[in-house]
Amino acid sequence: MSHAAQLTPTALDEFWNLATAPWRLALESRATWEFGALLATQPLLTMAPHGDGHPVLVLPRLLGCDFSTQPLRSFLSQMGYEAHPWELGVNMGPRAGVMSACLRRLTTLEKRYGRKVSLIGWSLGGLYARELAKLAPDQVRQVITLGSPFAGHPSPTEIWNAYEDLTGDHIGLPKNSGPLETSPPVPTTSIYSRTDGIVPWNSSQTHQGASAENIEVESSHLGLAVNPTVLYAVADRLAQPEGEWKPFERSGLRELFYPDPTR
Repeated sequence: MSHAAQLTPTALDEFWNLATAPWRLALESRATWEFGALLATQPLLTMAPHGDGHPVLVLPRLLGCDFSTQPLRSFLSQMGYEAHPWELGVNMGPRAGVMSACLRRLTTLEKRYGRKVSLIGWSLGGLYARELAKLAPDQVRQVITLGSPFAGHPSPTEIWNAYEDLTGDHIGLPKNSGPLETSPPVPTTSIYSRTDGIVPWNSSQTHQGASAENIEVESSHLGLAVNPTVLYAVADRLAQPEGEWKPFERSGLRELFYPDPTR
């Protein structure tokens, strides 16, 4: 049997990700244009579903900070939400104490408003969001991740465990919350792009179920927090009445902007 015939789907995926990495990285230059598209489509975005005033906590990507999520939070505020930054400075990775600080921030917001908090996490911030929802499901209304790498081979859990073994530095993720790819026990949406130049798209696909879904968009990784199609999908998800979550509807004109993630 030839070596090619012995390749598993996972091995083929890994080969494809490596082979296309330079091309995908070049596509990240689109982020500037996506921000421009956000400004140009502001009038159209105001037609997205409006919110009910519940609190939303936005967690930034790796090496991102609250400034990087300002356009997204401004949009959410305009749509009727109490949008809040994480207030932990630059996201330097899942260091010791980060999850505890995020949990305190979540608890503070939940107590301030007397309502469950929706979590939006961009890239690595999405991993924090999913784990927070596992730690405190009674405080979380739903989770939305943007290009977050919680699945794939090797998984982030395996990479981080190897890092801890090599350095002895505990990176702060809870040991009792199970595999990262396991969806939290709250409604969960993963928004991703197959042309993401940083995170392979298949590592951002969740196992779809009664309260877990994937929404595919056309976006760069760095543009996920400003891309108009992403913002519309986020607004659509957040606007659902609490306890009445339903999967994203792609019918009609939406099919032009949101590819079928199961194709």
